[in-house]
Amino acid sequence: MLLLAPMEGLLDHMLRDVLTRVGGIDRCVSEFIRVTDMLLPRRVFTRIVPELLQGGRTQAGVPVWPQLLGSDPACMADNAARLAELAPQGIDLNFGCPAKCVNRHRGGAVLLDEPELIAEIVSAVRRAVPAHIAVSAKMRLGYMDQSRTLECAQAMVDAGAAELVVHGRTKADGYKPPAYWDRIARVREAVAVPVVANGEVWTVADAARCTQESGCKDLMLGRGMVAHPGLALAIVDVDAMTLQWADLQPLLRVFWSQVTAHVATRHQAGRMKQWLHYLRKRYPEAEEAYGRVRTLNQPEALAQALFA
Repeated sequence: MLLLAPMEGLLDHMLRDVLTRVGGIDRCVSEFIRVTDMLLPRRVFTRIVPELLQGGRTQAGVPVWPQLLGSDPACMADNAARLAELAPQGIDLNFGCPAKCVNRHRGGAVLLDEPELIAEIVSAVRRAVPAHIAVSAKMRLGYMDQSRTLECAQAMVDAGAAELVVHGRTKADGYKPPAYWDRIARVREAVAVPVVANGEVWTVADAARCTQESGCKDLMLGRGMVAHPGLALAIVDVDAMTLQWADLQPLLRVFWSQVTAHVATRHQAGRMKQWLHYLRKRYPEAEEAYGRVRTLNQPEALAQALFA
């Protein structure tokens, strides 16, 4: 099974729509929905995860599990119960975000120093949602070190998490290579639920090595999928036709139509340039396209330069 990762400010519902059209992805996880001290209105959930208004799936039919982030067990449970009314297949809990602004407010990876609180959160959410809705959790190997990796993973599972996604780095590691896939294996061996390996899978060869070193048959793809939209399909079927730059043109147009429909005008050009920046890692043609639009900030000018 291949999962599409959440990436705040990049891999949102617009890019989920485009990337799942290519094929190979079995499930998506949304970018986090921040829970603080209040019960969020439904419109917050559907704004971040509009797929909830269409059966919890992308246009290509791929399920999307919304992700909650917070540190108050009771408030997380209340919001999970309201989210469950929108009938997602599953709800994911974020214990992996390394962003300083999130950690400073006791969200994400900072909680990996508090396994008892993690257990309370997972348990409260599990009790609050119907049994047919799965509860999963995403974690890193730790906050500043890996001393409590197994303790945190076991706490999540004992509290009711049915699946763990483990990013093979600590918060202190950030996104610097490498990802320690072999250390994900320790989690997989210690818990009795499926474990999904995440981190630094950019190529089919990376996927094979990650699977071998972690022992996980399931992977979560993030930046590698943004840079190479055909990556999941290539992992699933090594004989599949390679996605060429020409094949990406319809997808770029679909993405642009999504951006112009949902993003404020002043940010539209930036969103397209952001994706092109990642595509440069894989496609030489993207380098040339990025060069044409790099200094353009007006949507009309960018569209003319990119699609004319």
